[in-house]
Amino acid sequence: MRLFELTRNLIEIESITGNEKQIAFYLRDYLAGLGYSVTLQEAAPERYNVQAFAGDPVVIFTTHMDTVPPHIAFREDDEFIYGRGACDAKGIIAAQVEAAERLRAEGETRLGLLFVVGEERNSAGAILANKTPCGSRYFIDGEPTENRLALASKGSLRVELVARGRSAHSAYPEQGESAILKLLDVLQDLRSLELPSEPELGQSTCNIGVLEGGTKPNVIPDFARAEVMFRLVVPAVGLKKRLDSLVRGRCEIHYRFEVPIVRMGVMEGFETTVVSFASDVSFLDRWGKPFLLGPGSILEAHTDHERLSKRELVAGTDLYVRLARRLLAGEEPS
Repeated sequence: MRLFELTRNLIEIESITGNEKQIAFYLRDYLAGLGYSVTLQEAAPERYNVQAFAGDPVVIFTTHMDTVPPHIAFREDDEFIYGRGACDAKGIIAAQVEAAERLRAEGETRLGLLFVVGEERNSAGAILANKTPCGSRYFIDGEPTENRLALASKGSLRVELVARGRSAHSAYPEQGESAILKLLDVLQDLRSLELPSEPELGQSTCNIGVLEGGTKPNVIPDFARAEVMFRLVVPAVGLKKRLDSLVRGRCEIHYRFEVPIVRMGVMEGFETTVVSFASDVSFLDRWGKPFLLGPGSILEAHTDHERLSKRELVAGTDLYVRLARRLLAGEEPS
């Protein structure tokens, strides 16, 4: 019941990226009440990572506190917990806290918890935390992997394209230059790009996620922009060269954020998978050897019906305990 109650309390705190203050304060007080040594690390004004240690940590449980918009209120039925963050990643926070508590009840103190801000946008919290590692040998990052250990995750590249033109009355289009049409030409060429694949990671993909421009239908637009997200199975350097060539000065191109491909630890006896989404794993390399594991499906995350099976949440807690116990016993991952 404590597992479900904590999940509910976390979901009820709105923590869309940039607004993580209240959930950080809640976790600070909650973990201090359990006897952890807790500190807040300011990643930006009013935004804090939460670090909690039971002793000198060998294994760290970590995930992110922020969510994508909009906030969705908590509800539940006999089978599922619903709401923003249910599987990405507030249920996971609760599972990691519960796993740590079970291990502490066995007398294990070589544990820590790290909950960070900003994973959904630019991993600002993880990047900051990596500057001051705690000396741990392993960290278990929580993301919805359907309770399977991730062998690897795709990289990502977020690109902004900006086109500029000249405004004019739409009745006299020859007097202007449409930024939207310029941008659409670039985006059409981008959609025609053949993207690489890789045997283990699969196919690279591209999503045009944001498209903005213009002011009124009777004005030739002088500005347009798009944000594009690539999921990568090979290093980004080759794609950047191709994009620079494709744009050929027709618009501005800005490389806003990049996450490399990551390959992670494997432990015998755990089901495995390969995930297409990126995580904070690559930005926490100074915290030890990484593992990626958690209850829930990424297909439920970021949706208006986000949910997490109660049975899967309990099973995920058990898996966190099993994995940490084996690492603390000195078993080396493959």
